[in-house]
Parts: sequence; C-alpha cells; structure tokens
Amino acid sequence: MGITVVEVSKHFNGHVALEDVSLSIASGSLTALLGPSGSGKSTLLRVIAGLEKPDSGQVLIEDLDVTNQPARQRGIGFVFQHYAAFKHMTVWDNVAFGLKIRRRKRGEIRERVAELLQLVQLEPFAKRYPAQLSGGQRQRMALARALAVDPRVLLLDEPFGALDARVRKELRAWLRRLHDQTHVTTIIVTHDQEEAMEVADQIALLHEGRIEQVGSPRDLYDQPANEFVMGFVGPVNKIGDTLVRPSHVEVALEPGAGDEAMVERIVHLGFEVRVELVRHDGTHISAQLTSDEAEQLELERGRIVYIRTSRERIFQ
Repeated sequence: MGITVVEVSKHFNGHVALEDVSLSIASGSLTALLGPSGSGKSTLLRVIAGLEKPDSGQVLIEDLDVTNQPARQRGIGFVFQHYAAFKHMTVWDNVAFGLKIRRRKRGEIRERVAELLQLVQLEPFAKRYPAQLSGGQRQRMALARALAVDPRVLLLDEPFGALDARVRKELRAWLRRLHDQTHVTTIIVTHDQEEAMEVADQIALLHEGRIEQVGSPRDLYDQPANEFVMGFVGPVNKIGDTLVRPSHVEVALEPGAGDEAMVERIVHLGFEVRVELVRHDGTHISAQLTSDEAEQLELERGRIVYIRTSRERIFQ
C-alpha cells in the first residue's frame, strides 16, 4: 500500500513539529524517517498512523484520503521501542491476541500464529512468557504480533533503541530479511544513521520539522542536498567552507604530497583505522584508512605526515 503525505503541518503549543511536509512512500518499500531528536520524525509517523491529527495537509493510503480516519480503521501495525507485551500471556497468546479480538476461527489462528513464530524464529519459545525472553526476542515477538492481523502498513518507532549495539545490528539484518519476505509497506523511525543506511530502500531526513532530503542511502551519502545532510549522514571534516569525508583524505609520508599535519590519535576499528590529525593551522581532521594502509605508513602518535583531500564539497 503506497502512502502519500501532502503538505502536512503540526504545531504543539506554538512549537513547530512539522511544517509543510510532503513525502511519497512506494508500496512494498521500507522507508526510514531519520533525524536528530526533535526533528519531527515521530510526529510524522504518528500523523500517518492516525494517532495525531495534522493542523493542515493530507495523508493518503493507496490514494484514499485517511486524514480524518481513526487509527483503528487504517489497517496499520505498530511496533514501538517499548513493546508493551502482555506479561501474563505466553508468546503464543501475545501473537494471537489481535486475531482473537477480531474473532477469527481457531484453526485460522493456530495456523497464522505458527506461521509467524516460524517467520520470526520464535517457535521454540511459544510457551514462554515475555520476562523469559531476551530484549531481541521480545522485539521479534512484537513484530510477529503486529504482522498477525495482516496490516496494510507496518510502522516502527525506534524499535531497537533500548537494545545494546550487538543485538541492534543483528535485528537490523533480520528486519531487512523479514521485509524481503513479507513485502509489507514499512516505515521505521530512527536517529541512528547506520541503522537507516543498512535497512532502508529510501531515507527521509528531517530537521526542525522539515524534510531536508529524500533518497536512497547512497544518494544521501554521495549526493547530499546541503551541509546539514552531509554532516548528519556519515562522518565529515570541515576545513573552512569546505566539507570532505574522512575516506577522501589521503595520508602520505613524503614532503610535498600535501599539507603538513601531525598524527594526534589512531583508532583501530577492525578492518578500518581512523587517524585523527592536526594540520599546521590547528585544524583537526579525521582520515579513514584500511588497516593495511595504516600498517604500511607505520603511523604513530606525534608523527608528521602530509595530507591531501579529494571530492570536496562547498554548499552555499
């Protein structure tokens, strides 16, 4: 089900949460609403869901205007950061809950719950209670519960925010595989750039209630629309009015190969090495090298090197 947001504005006690926001989301796609805290991304999600009514503008689901339609009539599944599981119910009963209140037949419920538990890899835990699951398992249960009623749209509001970094990374890969199997139109709200880049087909980057850019992860990284986008999506160095990615900073040992700089710190990140440098004019710069490149250069703190930049960007 495609979603279209048309010139939506929303204010809270004089504060601008959204200002003339328009966005198109293709049917069957996975779109990330990305931005810093207070950018309006969760408000936009709630407007799409029908949990907030916009001051102006429209929300259309498959060309049907649902702006004034209550949330329960929009065919939307929700997953939030705090999964709000029924603690007294087993995993099986939690997933079956939405089907039971819709008075589905028992055979249909059994078949659907079994299918979903297999899909989210929770079959062995069907008889356990939420307290007996890990955080990642509880979020997978929440996703199964949201999918049980065959929603037209699935909305995820910071679903992995309360989990540790390793579990978040595992669940991101799992969510992408799940989406490729179900093809439910999905919107995920996140402030994590890596999460958005990894899971989404399309990213809408919000800032102060407005959309700064919409595009594929590669579009936002390689072709940022403005300085805010470039600075928010991936690391960046600022040298005067010039912006350059750390991966586009070349480091050499030979005098004359670029501007003189001193190695201030070396951070090993597995395959990659981040080298923090101070130029002769006091400007701090980061360079991103492979571990092999760093080893060949024999870099150490205090060493004098020469740097040259490429693919520089200047925004008016």
